Amino acid sequence: MRIFGCLLLFLLAFSCKPKQVIVQEPIDMRNLDTLVVSAKAIPKKDEVVIPDTLPIYNGTYERVHDLLHTKLELAFDWEKEHVLAKATLDLSPIFYVSDRLELDAVGFDIHSISEGNGRPLKYNYDSTKIDIKLDRPYRRGEKYKVIIDYTAKPSENEDSGSAAITSNKGLFFINPQNDNIYKPQQIWTQGETENNSKWFPTIDKPNERCSQEIFITVEDRFETLSNGKLISSTNNQNGTRTDYWKQDKTHTPYLFMMAIGEYAVVQDNWQDLDVNYYVEPEYEADAKMIFNHTPEMLEFFSDILDYKYPWDKYSQVVVRDFVSGAMENTSASVYGDFVQKTTEELIDNHNDNIVAHELFHHWFGDLVTCENWANLTLNEGFANYSEYLWQEHKYGLSAAEHHRQDEMKTYFDAALNNTHPLIHYGYEDKEDMFDAHSYNKGGLVLHMLRKLVGDEAFFDSLSKYLKDNEYSSVEADALRFAFEEVTAKDLRWFFDQWYFTEGHPILDIDYDFDFKSNILTINVDQIQEESDHKYIYILPVDAAIYYKDGRVEKFPLEINKRKQKFILQLKEEPAVSILDGNRYLLAETKEVFSTAQLKYLFELSPHFIDKKLALTKLRNNDRAKDVFKKALDEPYHEFRKLGLSYRYMDFDTEKIKSMAMQDKNSRVRKDALRLLSKKAPEVAFEAATSILDKEQAVPVLSQAIKIVHSQNEKLGLEIAETMYKKYKKSMAITLLDLFSKGSDPQYLPYLNEALVAADIYKFFPISTYHFDLASKCNPENMLVAASTLKKIATKKEENSYKKYVSTSNIIKLKENLVAQLQEIPEGDSKELTSTIDKLNKMVEEIIQKEEDEELIIKYRTNLGT
Repeated sequence: MRIFGCLLLFLLAFSCKPKQVIVQEPIDMRNLDTLVVSAKAIPKKDEVVIPDTLPIYNGTYERVHDLLHTKLELAFDWEKEHVLAKATLDLSPIFYVSDRLELDAVGFDIHSISEGNGRPLKYNYDSTKIDIKLDRPYRRGEKYKVIIDYTAKPSENEDSGSAAITSNKGLFFINPQNDNIYKPQQIWTQGETENNSKWFPTIDKPNERCSQEIFITVEDRFETLSNGKLISSTNNQNGTRTDYWKQDKTHTPYLFMMAIGEYAVVQDNWQDLDVNYYVEPEYEADAKMIFNHTPEMLEFFSDILDYKYPWDKYSQVVVRDFVSGAMENTSASVYGDFVQKTTEELIDNHNDNIVAHELFHHWFGDLVTCENWANLTLNEGFANYSEYLWQEHKYGLSAAEHHRQDEMKTYFDAALNNTHPLIHYGYEDKEDMFDAHSYNKGGLVLHMLRKLVGDEAFFDSLSKYLKDNEYSSVEADALRFAFEEVTAKDLRWFFDQWYFTEGHPILDIDYDFDFKSNILTINVDQIQEESDHKYIYILPVDAAIYYKDGRVEKFPLEINKRKQKFILQLKEEPAVSILDGNRYLLAETKEVFSTAQLKYLFELSPHFIDKKLALTKLRNNDRAKDVFKKALDEPYHEFRKLGLSYRYMDFDTEKIKSMAMQDKNSRVRKDALRLLSKKAPEVAFEAATSILDKEQAVPVLSQAIKIVHSQNEKLGLEIAETMYKKYKKSMAITLLDLFSKGSDPQYLPYLNEALVAADIYKFFPISTYHFDLASKCNPENMLVAASTLKKIATKKEENSYKKYVSTSNIIKLKENLVAQLQEIPEGDSKELTSTIDKLNKMVEEIIQKEEDEELIIKYRTNLGT
């Protein structure tokens, strides 16, 4: 599963831990050839209170029965949002004799339960679990069937969720009455963590596995998608169709999936494998760009893992109102509609990371699955690292390192509030495991492991891990065993330090060069607090010593003390020195460099992190013009972007115009055009009008139309109207913003329509523009705008945030009129008074129709209604 970076901000489990007082004893210094190390001082700790209860331990579910196969026969009542179903389960005891079977099944109406021959079975059901009395005791190896006829009612269950997965209903009816012309009618499922038991009975645990068959009966206008292969489609006499999907290879129940909707299905292929993309019909022409490089990724990942993609097909489907980012259901990944963009929008804004993430899960998560949620990083850490691997392969090392630095920042931000071990048996809620530790830190630790053992050993070890554990569930030790067997290294220290201990190192590093002796002294203090991190980390590094003539010298060192001193005998003064010379550590570092050293770091280091550090530190330094001039010609686009941000630039109009028109990266073109508009407005206007005729990338087009509008409003609006017809989907935010800046009511219909159709991500900016224009309209048009807001606020299935904002904007429109009323003669106030009354009535109707008590309280409390 992939979650948004922005969502990770909400995943932090806030906790305050008591800090221990550390008293530093004298340091014992010992000369060891060219370096000096220090023995750790023994800390004096605060008195520790021993708890009288055991710590929380969330272990592996203890299975009694092995679920061998699941057969589901499904139809749907769209009006009631019910699933009409029959499940046939094949099982066998794992070891102990058993005459009882417990299944997860949440919120069902159970009509009957019988054994394979149809004979009824006795059972108890408490609305979450079915306890079935089998017809006799069964021994290990004996198989039996259970048939359950039931109705699932996922929409009627108590709904909750987490920041990562915002609803646990399991199965979702989207626009079930088909009464929203802006939203397709769909059904889709989301099983992770343990929510597929909301629509079929199962043993809903990650260490269970079975094969499956699903018969899906729908109206003939719908396409269906599920795991495995489509075996047949049968037209029924009542106008419905039954699709039969089958997967013979086993996987865990949370990966069962189903998607139903009026899709365009775009065919692709890789070797002998069917690859296809399910998108809304208007995006059919863009489908292969939306899921760009999927066949190439299948080839790349199969090759580096020495394990061919193992499943029957690979499908990717886009759904509305998805409750997370994406989900790696076996052979059929589901994505939120944020990936559904036009080809123009996808220029330099591809979906490669999330597509790679979900695909890599088909080895790490689907083929080999974490056996409990404490080990979730065995799924998500690998999937996150696949993004780095793909970036490195497709776009180069700088792109991969850029991505890794972003991953580190997200993890470090999360660790400010909470740290826990990667393998975390002490979680309070399994949903808490979907955080920047399991995802970001997990991938970053794998990168360090790769650098520790080398590329060949790393990928050989991954291949062995997959082959040894295929179609099974594992804990982290299985990964260590694979690496140790391949490399013959003892890696327990690495796994104990990075997987089973919380936190990360924070290093205070000082470089001191003695010109007389040519000795470089590197002082390293591990300053992380023991309450949140391991006290001392073992950190192998290659110190990089850069010389002015371009040479670089590497010194292999091991940081393994709380305070440590390395003494390196050099032949001459270095230009700049970096302790973590390969820049692979997951560590926060505090280092001080002079202006000259930062310049050399940018020019001499090949590493993205070093170059970006130098440019970031020099951005406000008026003595760095030469560095930023060079940055404008750097091969990697991020450095060109940073070059354009330099405040002391000697502005070269022709250079910046050339970058605005011709740079290979659209984001650089956009930034160059924006800078040009500040420094040379007339040149920028000329460039912008030319760009609007030739450019395809949305960020550049958006910047160009803003420049034209700012200098010639009439022309800008004329062009914007023409563009809106072509770029209604991709440039709506920019163009609607321009329409709202004036007071012309002819643009209000654009904003009304866009507001009703907006998803949750676009709703906030569009609602702002809508209010801006509506507040400048006459009372008649203002009421039209308010009616649109009321329509959103009174729609039963609408998002509560959108309802609240819409109601709030009606009230603000009314308040604007009330303020105007104070400034006009009483005889001229009739129209305003009438409009105010109508707006008040709208708000009253909204509250009367609202069924959500929490939302009503918010209206009363926050809006004064």
